Amino acid sequence: MSQPLPKRLIKTRLFWVTVVMLFVYAACLVLLYRQVVPDQDVPGGRLIGLGHEAVPISAKYAALTAIPLSLLFLWLDRFKPQRFWVWFMTFAWGACVATFVAAQINTWASAHLSIVGNGDPATGSRAAIYVAPFVEESAKATVLFWLAILMRYRWVSRLSGIALAGLAGAGFAFVENILYYGRVYRYAANTFGEVQPEQALQQLFLMRGVLTFFGHPLFTSMTGIGLAIALRSKSKIVRVIAPLAGFCAAAFLHMSFNTVSTLVQGTQLLLMYIFVAIPAVLAMVVFVVRQEFREGRLIRERLTDYARVGWLPVEDALPMSRLRTRLRALWQSIFRGWHGFLATVRVQRAETELAYLRDAMARGVVDDAGLQREKYLLARIRSERGRAVIQPAARADYARIKELVRRRRPAPAYAPAHYPGPAGLGGNLPAPGTAPIGPGATHYSKVDPNWKPPGE
Repeated sequence: MSQPLPKRLIKTRLFWVTVVMLFVYAACLVLLYRQVVPDQDVPGGRLIGLGHEAVPISAKYAALTAIPLSLLFLWLDRFKPQRFWVWFMTFAWGACVATFVAAQINTWASAHLSIVGNGDPATGSRAAIYVAPFVEESAKATVLFWLAILMRYRWVSRLSGIALAGLAGAGFAFVENILYYGRVYRYAANTFGEVQPEQALQQLFLMRGVLTFFGHPLFTSMTGIGLAIALRSKSKIVRVIAPLAGFCAAAFLHMSFNTVSTLVQGTQLLLMYIFVAIPAVLAMVVFVVRQEFREGRLIRERLTDYARVGWLPVEDALPMSRLRTRLRALWQSIFRGWHGFLATVRVQRAETELAYLRDAMARGVVDDAGLQREKYLLARIRSERGRAVIQPAARADYARIKELVRRRRPAPAYAPAHYPGPAGLGGNLPAPGTAPIGPGATHYSKVDPNWKPPGE
């Protein structure tokens, strides 16, 4: 940490991995754009693409779903948030690499199944049911397995698994929605009918972007939960079976969703949505809420272990285990100045990591290197705790805003004082170094010797 930031970045492997992956993301996005946007000449005719006009309009509607979903998953993992580059790389993988790979394999599989089916109309849904779930879930889950390998000690909870998987799914759904919206917009623009292109796009947006927006994030979350369970388990059997079970659950949910949306129509589709899809989403919401309470209880119990041996103050366990209390502490630390805010952030992150480290040591998934990390975190907490806000007060010290403003306000530039005139604002003192000192400083007014009281 004593070295400059540019030098540290150059020596970090993750920095170079990030640079390489950015080029890979850009290449996949450009190749996918050239494949689906312009019109292409194919044997026997001309393949109509999305068109350059439809892409910006489709991206605007797709962003209305992707941005709130991404913010929701970032807000979800608040106990131990990942670094920004991890979030960005996960979302970009789903948006660029996963969509490009899935498009190639799904297109090849659809053509192959159509040929094998000998023109059977029923073969049109085979790729969506039997191929797309496994291909798309594999493409999205690949980045999760890479993260589990590269940062296995930073992936500490199931909430982290759900958040990262949800970001990969949201990125995939973002680009996929652009493709679907662009196709329906271009089709409506080239078809003479009563439905306008914008109206047709809005109808599809209602179906994909509003009613079924949860699809890809929900499916991929199963893989994220399986990986999180594997990383926090000491059993080798669980480490192998849990990710596979999570991936199979994701593929099965995806297959069920595609089957229902492809083969079921009308009232039956509505009933399946009400009695199957919505309960599945509510079950995930209940699971996430329970995990929030579980993680808070884990942090409180593990920090209490350090408080019992005197390595941490007793009053730290409860505030660090409550998200609302931590947020209030951050808010009140703002009025203590920049250093107080940074100290509060560092203490909260250090004590949270210390709690998860203690839990990993108790589970037996961290070796003796955890002891060195434990000492570092305890030393960091002791050095920053004096300036941090641990237990927030009933009300923030808003009066310090005036003090900070007054401290930054420059003093008024008064003209220098000159003797014998007034010196300073009150005029009580002579100007320093200009007034005579001693008996010579006393002056008397002239007296008339003929003066006498009146009337004499």
